[in-house]
Amino acid sequence: MSDLFSRDKSPKAPARSAGPKDSYTASDIEVLEGLEPVRRRPGMYIGGADENGLHHLAAEILDNSMDEAVAGHATRIEMRLDADGSLTIDDNGRGIPVDKHPKFKNRSALEVILTTLHSGAKFSDKVYHTAGGLHGVGASVVNALSSRFDVEVARDGHLWQQSFERGTPVGKLKDAGAVRNRRGTRITFVPDAKIFPDAYFRPARLYRMARSKAYLFRGVEIRWQCDPALLGKDASVPQSETLHFPNGLADYLAAELDGRPTATPAPFAARVALPKRGEIEWAVAWPTEGEAGLVASYCNTVPTPGGGTHVQGLRTALAKGLRAYGERVNNRRAAQVTPDDVVESASAVLSVFIPEPQFHGQTKDKLGSPEAAKLVEQVVGDHFDHWLSGSPDTANGLLEFVIHRAEERIARKADKDVARKTATRKLRLPGKLADCSRTDAKGTELLLVEGDSAGGTAKQARSREMQAVLPLRGKILNVASAATGKMQANQEISDLILALGCQLGERYRESELRYEKIVIMTDADVDGAHIASLLMTFFYRQLPGLIRDGHLYLALPPLYRLTHGATTIYARDDAHKEQLLKTEFAGKGKVEISRFKGLGEMPAMQLKATTMDPARRTLLRVGIADGRERETDDLVERLMGRKPELRLEFIQQHAPEAKDLDV
Repeated sequence: MSDLFSRDKSPKAPARSAGPKDSYTASDIEVLEGLEPVRRRPGMYIGGADENGLHHLAAEILDNSMDEAVAGHATRIEMRLDADGSLTIDDNGRGIPVDKHPKFKNRSALEVILTTLHSGAKFSDKVYHTAGGLHGVGASVVNALSSRFDVEVARDGHLWQQSFERGTPVGKLKDAGAVRNRRGTRITFVPDAKIFPDAYFRPARLYRMARSKAYLFRGVEIRWQCDPALLGKDASVPQSETLHFPNGLADYLAAELDGRPTATPAPFAARVALPKRGEIEWAVAWPTEGEAGLVASYCNTVPTPGGGTHVQGLRTALAKGLRAYGERVNNRRAAQVTPDDVVESASAVLSVFIPEPQFHGQTKDKLGSPEAAKLVEQVVGDHFDHWLSGSPDTANGLLEFVIHRAEERIARKADKDVARKTATRKLRLPGKLADCSRTDAKGTELLLVEGDSAGGTAKQARSREMQAVLPLRGKILNVASAATGKMQANQEISDLILALGCQLGERYRESELRYEKIVIMTDADVDGAHIASLLMTFFYRQLPGLIRDGHLYLALPPLYRLTHGATTIYARDDAHKEQLLKTEFAGKGKVEISRFKGLGEMPAMQLKATTMDPARRTLLRVGIADGRERETDDLVERLMGRKPELRLEFIQQHAPEAKDLDV
């Protein structure tokens, strides 16, 4: 027994075979020098060895020339793509310094910049107040990843030349002699096929890059040229073109919109220079046709497709400004507007020039400078407030456009909620709904009645197989003058939407409608007519497809009961009553006339006989006359819309026509 306790029962570790992982000494530590890290891990510097990374090389060199232009030293940049796959970028700036570097006395500053990571003149604001290159790795990375890299510098009346292969100098910097009327830097490079085996420069992409840079700085002229053999059948890219846009981003936006109509007569655009803080330029428009969305954002001419803090500042400024204007004009619906509603319905271009920006990564796809958000929000916000206040008609039109987008967003969210509830065909129906037993929509009806009293009578009088009854409490919300958020919060409308089972607006599907007929059944008096008008407005604005498909009806309940002896006839209204007295009851003596206070006051048998029995009732189908859609829309907006002054105008115009008012 003691052996059971003395033996070691723990499992033995498996034997490990000797291999590379077992040996780890100082000799295993590699020290990558010069540009070798770039060739080993290009993705760390340009994002990847694909087409995007390849074109990032072009952007790095072009950005250096743009920095010279923005600093005020260059007015012209040339960009040429040749048939051998080489790209040449030439500017008339100051030229890269060629004198001996004080730290590397046997090497020129030019060679140091092109062969040493983190070398350059942009770590402080002594040479460049704002710049796109910040880390001193751009040109050296391009050099490292190029099979051939040739540089010419025209400076102080002399031309200097040097060549490199895969980051290594082929020879020393040499003086090519005196030059006249020339200055600046010219770089020609061929990307290394060993690094980019499946990628090549695309003329269309380079052309768009050059064009965007010309828009971003109106003081520069960019001359584009491409070998015709590379263009093929692509007619969108010219063989040569001079790109110069004196209106900057306003020209950029106009080209993007390409004549599409917008919600405002002119874009919201401006350029603001801030001493010692930088410069901000923007152009924003809200197209009413086609796709929208943020077109582009830039920092120091570097594209930031991932957005960043400057874009966040723009979004906040536009949303705050529009909401504040809505409050000033007492438009309560403006409170539901979010930055997404304003910006995602817009086409915008934003460019900022700021000192020492912070980017996310070497590829600079996203700006992370916190001060950029505050700066853009303040500057754009102030100008947006003045722009809105200076043109009330423009401001009101834009506000209504964005509010409509906000209401669509809220409606889409509500539709998703309904879709989730109906996904298993187990819809949570309103508690007040007395549904019919027939599962197929064909032959069924949904009767919308006024109040619980009428609802109780209708439930007794209905055909349980094919008639469903939904009582509505009083006068429902006027959806033509209410915000979508308020409409969705209204219990009566929410119950109605759930009972119908179909989605609203453009997402309406006839196949999802739970009933073949929707019958508005209200009292035959002024209040009943008002409720019917509110319901028809709801269907017209939110479910026009239901009307077009012929599913909406009005019931015609009687207002009077006329009795003489054994004869009983029902009258729809006063005119019908007078007609019956002169015809059916003429000369028959005293006629007993009873006026119904409402459908709830009618016995179930009478309600069925006069209003609900398909064999004996009369229904009016609600529709829109062909060719009168615009007239109908204008009438609904005047009588039921958000502007009470239009209703007052209508009343004043038609007041002489009113007769026999029961005051």
